[in-house]
Amino acid sequence: PRSAMDHQPKFFENLSGTGKAIGVLTSGGDAQGMNAAVRAVVRMGIYVKAKVYFVYEGYQGMVDGGDNIVEVSWESVSSILQVGGTVIGSARCKSFRTREGRLQAAFNLVQRGITNLCVIGGDGSLTGANLFREEWSGLLEELAQKGKLIDEEAVKKYAYLNIVGMVGSIDNDFCGTDMTIGTDSALHRIIEVVDAIMTTAQSHQRTFVLEVMGRHCGYLALVSALACGADWVFIPEYPPEEGWEDSMCVKLSENRARKKRLNIIIVAEGAIDCHNKPITSEKVKDLVVQRLGFDTRVTILGHVQRGGTPSAFDRILASRMGVEAVLALLEATPATPACVVSLSGNQAVRLPLMECVQMTQEVQKAMDEGRFVEAVRLRGRSFENNLNTYKLLSHKKPDAELPKTNFNVAVLNVGAPAAGMNAAVRAAVRVGITEGHKMFAVIDGFEGFARGKIKEISWGDVGGWTGQGGSILGTKRTLPAKYLEKIADQMRTNNINALMVIGGFEAYLGLLELSAAREKYDEFCVPMVMVPATVSNNVPGSDFSIGADTALNTITDTCDRIKQSASGTKRRVFIIETMGGYCGYLANMGALAAGADAAYIFEEQFDIRELQANVEHLTEKMKTSIQRGLVLRNENCNENYTTDFIYQLYSEEGKGVFDCRKNVLGHMQQGGAPSPFDRNFGTKISAKAMQWISKKLQETYRKGKVFANTDDSVCLLGMRRRNLVFQPVAELKTETDFVHRIPKEQWWLKLRPLMKILAKYKTSYDVSDSGQLEHLARLSPKEAETGAI
Repeated sequence: PRSAMDHQPKFFENLSGTGKAIGVLTSGGDAQGMNAAVRAVVRMGIYVKAKVYFVYEGYQGMVDGGDNIVEVSWESVSSILQVGGTVIGSARCKSFRTREGRLQAAFNLVQRGITNLCVIGGDGSLTGANLFREEWSGLLEELAQKGKLIDEEAVKKYAYLNIVGMVGSIDNDFCGTDMTIGTDSALHRIIEVVDAIMTTAQSHQRTFVLEVMGRHCGYLALVSALACGADWVFIPEYPPEEGWEDSMCVKLSENRARKKRLNIIIVAEGAIDCHNKPITSEKVKDLVVQRLGFDTRVTILGHVQRGGTPSAFDRILASRMGVEAVLALLEATPATPACVVSLSGNQAVRLPLMECVQMTQEVQKAMDEGRFVEAVRLRGRSFENNLNTYKLLSHKKPDAELPKTNFNVAVLNVGAPAAGMNAAVRAAVRVGITEGHKMFAVIDGFEGFARGKIKEISWGDVGGWTGQGGSILGTKRTLPAKYLEKIADQMRTNNINALMVIGGFEAYLGLLELSAAREKYDEFCVPMVMVPATVSNNVPGSDFSIGADTALNTITDTCDRIKQSASGTKRRVFIIETMGGYCGYLANMGALAAGADAAYIFEEQFDIRELQANVEHLTEKMKTSIQRGLVLRNENCNENYTTDFIYQLYSEEGKGVFDCRKNVLGHMQQGGAPSPFDRNFGTKISAKAMQWISKKLQETYRKGKVFANTDDSVCLLGMRRRNLVFQPVAELKTETDFVHRIPKEQWWLKLRPLMKILAKYKTSYDVSDSGQLEHLARLSPKEAETGAI
């Protein structure tokens, strides 16, 4: 985040919505998370004193009018956050494609004074909305002439229609955004199925062909292949080369020969060959059976991918986009083009709608014309990086074709376990081998290193690691300072030329200690890189850490169940304690994803008056139709206001109004299978870190020896706003609060007011980063390399 010096905060208090009416509709296919977006639009709209209307059944409801367009209240969107699909319905609408239908829709909106529309849907739905906006003034004039359906005054008063779009599509097929609402949840469904299949298939030595959605876009197939280490993937943007049948069968039989009991092939439903002929899951199955005689099964996931509850990522994404959409509508002028709210890195940005639609259509045109390299580039940095990483990790070249560098690289895990660590180790080992290095695994962190628990690790050794929770290598919190002599001995004995450390705050401290020891020990004068992995997300220099997303999903799932348990018991408040040390990331983001009423965190000091205000807020809430409350507390937010204290205070103050229950989530948050985001993030960030090591090894190799003693040879690779950035750990010291083990500035604190607004608290929200309409950049191949995840 920018420091306070960089800008004067701009708050939205001066953006009053008084007198404005906002209509919200969902159109096209449904996607998990749409309800979170609807909820955010409604609550933010009401918060800024605008009237908000549901438009039921998409454009069809807008054309039909009547009871399909209804003003809504704060309570109307209670309990929809965790519901899949869309509660306001979605329908294909032929009549809206005709001018007559749009004329009727305009009449129905003007009758209610609605001149601001928030449309959640795919590119077809958003294109329709833009056409409607362009025709709007003409439609009103026609209505005024047609039997005086509306008067001239109404034509002037409602002269302009503002449109803001949000993309709800599980395929992630819309250019201009890294993620569309619903994509992450669909990946959760796919990975759950793959994990279940893996356990059964390994018992029988089977090959599974999985067909996933994606008629025009291979994102789901590609990312799920990356997240489960699939043997082969077919996507429409990158068809296999001529003779792919032979190559695939050779690869499958080689994997079997290496004692791999299971083969997984993922096929996007729109997969094609280089002649634009379809490649179906049945065709792939028949090929494997005929050529190899393997026991092969086909699983078509179909609409399972659209179902279930939205993931934490989708809820937070949709809530952020919903709030941003309302701000965009409030700031819109007649000259503002229709915009779409999208995600770039971890930033919400506004882009001109038609620029995005145009580029999305260009991708399809490039594929139709066989320009597949261009199609991949147009899909954006995130897609291109996924594809390049998959190609790097899935196909092992024959030993004769691999370069030989004579460099030895060690990989170790440090700190508490975090889901996704194993995916990161797998990527590091495989990329290292591809680059020609010998890879060594260190067991049990720095302590194991000192004891000589180090062994060479091969390509096959890390097969099937992506879906495993915890740390297969073993991990400890021990710091290296007291073992420096012994670790230096091991570095010398095993001729280790570079170190890759995957872990949390202890890993960061460990690298600082090793770099400080360079003056005494030449063995530590080698390139060292850290990849952040901790559920607490408290590592300086990175907006995200591997493992935090999985922990967040655990918290969100638990909160959903807890809320459900109270559905029969009226007037109950739950106090839930989350992990994170002094870092409030899990408590704050968990509260946003679960729809909590309050979240107590260390970074925002609170006192007894605030606790009292929260109790009074909940007391008022119990008078409405929403008769339950949820409060999250970060474990170290305050040494005196403990979870027990807050539970007893709420119990006492709420007597006769509500009763209380408490729940400490504990180590559940560190366990479980990694989420698709953590598998994917761990894989890509680790692959990039290993490529950096290769580059540094070449730069620092002199006279038969590696010697690196500069600050920029000990780096942390982190996600910063929109890019992955290598930062010397020595430089990060100024950004660190070492006493509380957190960064001094944390980007997610800017989202804290969102949780409060959506829970009906009065608060200030800095919108300095919002409001600028950006343009869709076409990246050169070089820019794509340095880009986002």
